Amino acid sequence: MTSTDVENQIADIPLEQIDVSQPELFQNDTVGLYFNRLRQESPVHYCPNSRFGPYWSVTRFNDIMSVDKNHHDFSSQKAGIQIIDFKAGTERVNFINMDPPIHDERRKVVTPMVAPPNLANLQDTIRQRVINILESLPRNETFDWVDLVSIELTTQMLATLFDFPFEERRKLTWWSDVASMDLTSDGPINSEQQRLAELKDCLDTFTGLLQERARKPVKNDLISMMAHSEMINMDAQEFMGTLILLIIGGNDTTRNSISGGLLALNQYPDEMRKLRSNPALVPHLIPEIIRWQTPLTSMRRTTTRAVKLGGQEIPEGEKVMMWYLSGNRDESVIPEPDRFIIDRAKPRHHLSFGFGIHRCVGNRLAELQLRILWEEILSRDLKIEVVGTPERTYSNAVRGFTKMPVRISG
Repeated sequence: MTSTDVENQIADIPLEQIDVSQPELFQNDTVGLYFNRLRQESPVHYCPNSRFGPYWSVTRFNDIMSVDKNHHDFSSQKAGIQIIDFKAGTERVNFINMDPPIHDERRKVVTPMVAPPNLANLQDTIRQRVINILESLPRNETFDWVDLVSIELTTQMLATLFDFPFEERRKLTWWSDVASMDLTSDGPINSEQQRLAELKDCLDTFTGLLQERARKPVKNDLISMMAHSEMINMDAQEFMGTLILLIIGGNDTTRNSISGGLLALNQYPDEMRKLRSNPALVPHLIPEIIRWQTPLTSMRRTTTRAVKLGGQEIPEGEKVMMWYLSGNRDESVIPEPDRFIIDRAKPRHHLSFGFGIHRCVGNRLAELQLRILWEEILSRDLKIEVVGTPERTYSNAVRGFTKMPVRISG
């Protein structure tokens, strides 16, 4: 079926029956066609029935930004940031699920780890790890870019940020996948009880590290910073929620942008040629990759009172989804948003990191890793070709890849 056929099918669906929360639409990469229609006909859209219950979709750039910056009317704390409604006792408690002032107190503990001075100290470590990974890759044979590059680089970085046992670093990848896995898929985890059992290992491991770091002088890693702050008094639920936030935040954004960027440059060979002829465009390339991929598709808010948005009246206590992926394709704000353009005039004008108090705390670290990776790829003149259809994640929250077959020639 062609994209035109799909568009015609979507045009025939009654607006009230459109449900963009279906993970299948993200896995088969057709959700953008649904977002196109909503932006044009119903930019603040109510879906009365979905597997996640009723919800509102906000699909235009400026509307999303206004919601993200207004924590008074659109709360993170009332019901969290995910479209799913967690059962009592299984909620994820962490600072991104909080409103001020508690949010601000928790966030400031981890901020120094990704502040500019510390990022400067991390550059040499990141570069050496990128070099090691690139030089270890097979030549003239097909391999999985997701596993050998995207996952490996981000997992090594996470292990560094946590000062986690390096030889056990793939546990971090597993815990990130478990935490973000859609339980309606045919994956290895298919119930919340199974998920919690797997994450209990994560909690136990990090509780041991937290207690160990608390007995020693403070060091420059996230666990030590938490151990020597008021966060040492967090209960198990909040500690678990904070760990998952940091693991997913440090893993999924960069990991899937690494894969998405390579795919985009393969799909737009003229942009690849432009980049090879002018490597100075790398700083412009990186935000375009992050906009294009939008690795975290959305965030949820809950209305604290009746509000009016985009001409729609939204009652108090309603689930509101900010679809960053749709906002990053909003043609009224971003010129030619469906094209991958590495020398855009305003490359940082995107929604992938959010806005306001919840803007991604690790955004500069993500950009740093991507920049160094592409600097080293270009310096080696590596010809990396995507040689098969990538497999996408079954998720309406994480826009990513599970496999991407590639070949390096020469």
